[in-house]
Amino acid sequence: MDNVYKGKAKYILASVVILLLMTVSFTVKANTFSCGIHLCANDSLPQPASSKKKDKAIKPKAPVPAFYVGDDGDTVWNKVADTSVRKVNADTLHVKMSKDSLDAPVIYHADDSMVMDVPSKKIILYGKDSKTKFKDNDLTAPGIEFDQGSNMVTAFLKKDSAGNVIAYPVFNQGSMKTVSDTIKFNMKTGKGITKGSYTQQGEIFIYGEKIKKVSPDVFYAFKGRFTTCNLDTPHFAFVSKRIKFINKKFAITGPVHLEFEGVPVPIYLPFGIFPLVQGKHSGILPPVFTEDQQYGLALQGLGYYKILSDNWDATVRGSIYSYGSWTLDANSTYYKRYHYRGNFSFSYKHMKLNFKGDPDYQLNKAFNIIWNHSMDSKARPGVSFSANVNVGSSSYNQLVVGNPIQNYANSQSSSINYSKVWKDKPFNLSLSATHSQNSVDKSFNVTLPNVSFNVNTLYPFRKKESTGIMKWYENIGVALNSSASSSTRFLADSTTLSRSSISDQISTNYVWGAVHNVPISLSLPPVGPLQITPSVSYQEKWYQKKLIQHWNKADTTIDTTYQHGFYSARSMSYGIGMSTRIFGMYMFKKGSKVEAIRHEIRPSLSFSYTPDMNSRYYYNLQYDSSVNDIRRASVFDGINGGVFSEQKFMGLSFGLDNHVEMKVRDPKDTSAAGVKKVTLLDNLSISGNYNFIADSFKMSTFALSGGTSLFNNKLRVTAGGSLDPYELDSTGRRIDRLIWKDKLISLGRLTNASVSLSTQFQGGDQKNKNPNGVGRNLSNLPYDPASGLSPDEYQAETADITNNPGLYADFTIPWSINLAYSFNYSRSQQLQSITKNFIGQTVIIPTSAIKTVTQSATFSGSLGLSAKWQMSLSSSYNITLSQLSYWQLSLSRDLHCWQMSISISNSGYSRSFTITVSPKSGLLRDLKLNRSRSFQNY
Repeated sequence: MDNVYKGKAKYILASVVILLLMTVSFTVKANTFSCGIHLCANDSLPQPASSKKKDKAIKPKAPVPAFYVGDDGDTVWNKVADTSVRKVNADTLHVKMSKDSLDAPVIYHADDSMVMDVPSKKIILYGKDSKTKFKDNDLTAPGIEFDQGSNMVTAFLKKDSAGNVIAYPVFNQGSMKTVSDTIKFNMKTGKGITKGSYTQQGEIFIYGEKIKKVSPDVFYAFKGRFTTCNLDTPHFAFVSKRIKFINKKFAITGPVHLEFEGVPVPIYLPFGIFPLVQGKHSGILPPVFTEDQQYGLALQGLGYYKILSDNWDATVRGSIYSYGSWTLDANSTYYKRYHYRGNFSFSYKHMKLNFKGDPDYQLNKAFNIIWNHSMDSKARPGVSFSANVNVGSSSYNQLVVGNPIQNYANSQSSSINYSKVWKDKPFNLSLSATHSQNSVDKSFNVTLPNVSFNVNTLYPFRKKESTGIMKWYENIGVALNSSASSSTRFLADSTTLSRSSISDQISTNYVWGAVHNVPISLSLPPVGPLQITPSVSYQEKWYQKKLIQHWNKADTTIDTTYQHGFYSARSMSYGIGMSTRIFGMYMFKKGSKVEAIRHEIRPSLSFSYTPDMNSRYYYNLQYDSSVNDIRRASVFDGINGGVFSEQKFMGLSFGLDNHVEMKVRDPKDTSAAGVKKVTLLDNLSISGNYNFIADSFKMSTFALSGGTSLFNNKLRVTAGGSLDPYELDSTGRRIDRLIWKDKLISLGRLTNASVSLSTQFQGGDQKNKNPNGVGRNLSNLPYDPASGLSPDEYQAETADITNNPGLYADFTIPWSINLAYSFNYSRSQQLQSITKNFIGQTVIIPTSAIKTVTQSATFSGSLGLSAKWQMSLSSSYNITLSQLSYWQLSLSRDLHCWQMSISISNSGYSRSFTITVSPKSGLLRDLKLNRSRSFQNY
């Protein structure tokens, strides 16, 4: 059948055309025309039955002129008159459709040739890319046969002389694509059967020895398999003899079993239901089997996912341990496009250590609540609302199994923010609430609410419609910044405190306060290279109570009393500032690789005066009976809002910032693009002030900061510190004597300093990461705050990556290294009141400087042992204590459609190991083999 009349196609085609013309001429009647599909066409439309009657001319009752003269004098043709005298003749040519004709045209293309067998009413298309299109059915094959009598289309593959397949038939209908050995389908009914077919439903690849399609959405497979492995011989597959597929909904099978590399697993299920729905759908979440030294065997993560509506879903998971512990996690997400998105989660842990009756038996109960919410800016322009709440029991983090990083987290914080900006108004309002807690001392600090009201700078002396150059006083601006807050704190140690004691703490420690600031500024035009800015500031603080302290000689303690009421304090300052920018350039010889070095200096100098308006709120307070230590204290010490200083200030504040960069030329590129700028120093700044009217210690400490990126941004360096310009006496006390009186080149003593270095290196082709979905990388996560992953999914994914780095290895990077180092130094001169008795007299031990140095280093990296094996290591080392804080080692193996990971972690608190084999497909991410154990040290 392949080569029938193939060489004589053009002669046969000509003969068929002549034969058709003769047939039409002898068989046509008065008003009918018979035709088969593809062979003829007719543009005339059939008339209704009433049109077959004899047509008569319609005459009006009164004659109407064919032309008349319009209002403008022009002659106009009267359409009514013209149509009234015309006859309407009906088209007498009608088409009678053949019974075997189709209800839509067929578009075809023969890549090589076409053969028409008129007696058998068959058309055969030859060529590697021969195509037919009927409605939404697209068929491409090296050989296509159409039988007009049965409306059957048959497509078949072609092989070359060596037996290799040249091309397969490919059938597309809507979103469904099938590649088969042979395809047969009826163009009228849409039913068909295929042999050796491959198709894809979402992430699932389906193969059937025979596939029968009975409707556009339903088809059956005989001896079929489905898998997420896109190989002709997949690494794994679910195999069943009979399968029913409902397109994009689900698949139902008879007895089904799993195969690995073609080897069947001797475990059969009586039936199987596999979802093919794209997107979210409700269902059971399978557990993971683990083992823990303290809690025993466990089923972790057993739960259910439920879609509550189009904008709301919920997940409930639980874990059960053989020693009696259990956990419950409930999570709900909500999302409405262009309005808001967020998630809410609640976790409860009921953990038992050892067994009831043992002396070291412990029962720990803890909970944690997380709420994240963000409002789309398009919902209400000018209004924003966000929430990031993370609050729970102080012992919650320590009870998380298999997560050493979270076990060491000793702080949690929350914030809720609301702000509103009025359109075409100069003011705005913001409300916030914050929370912080420490799991070490079990302390909670809550601020609720925190209100801020700001008025943008107003220019009261400007005219509504100004003309010409503005006067200097028209640039005087006044603004208002007001804030009020209330806060409290309490200890939540459940072993010693009851609910009533916590409420007592909240009421006792509750404080509120307000701060108002009115800055007055004047914008002046530059004076040459100088920018001069005068300013006036008024600040006022409101307090709810006063703090009165006095020394109790009998008890040798400080007694404290509070006076509640409304109190206020004020402060004013006046100043004028000056700033400029100085540039310097050093040019090198022509032809040098370095063309020039550019240095930018940004000096600033300001004079300010702050009068003493708060000395009446200060008094002398004795702190220690033996030392006779008397200090100045304020009645507003520790009250919300802070205190103003009693010292007057009239002096200079100064700052100096530096920026250095150089131009480097590429000797191989002589164009302008061959010159690039390299930053040598991002910033190096020093700042301080000098008080002319202070009684002593007129010079402040100097603050230093700097940072730069080296080696083409491979190494980032940041540093900071402070210098004290005053000397110390023999006992370590600070005395009023500048250090450069003895050391001219010294700026002062280093009291604290910090240096941090970080770098990252990696190899491989950076332009082609994660091809074909091999491996999973955190940088490639599809998270977009506007339309990507929901917050809870992103946090869950991030946590999963942190806990299982081996499962997210990027095999396209042969190696990567991340290094970070931090150094902190501090020198404290606070007095140590240490006394000892020797033969009836008290001797004060002189204090010495307390020096504290902390150093730490972190390392993380990966190494590709081969194209399919990768090893990663991350650790933190405390250099000060000479010990490892933690380390985690992972070994990953790429199994094409699966991935294996072995992870071992160790810290001072816990040790654990995990072996996991899981599919890469997100559809089967919960179908994994997991073996893990963890050990805790208390």
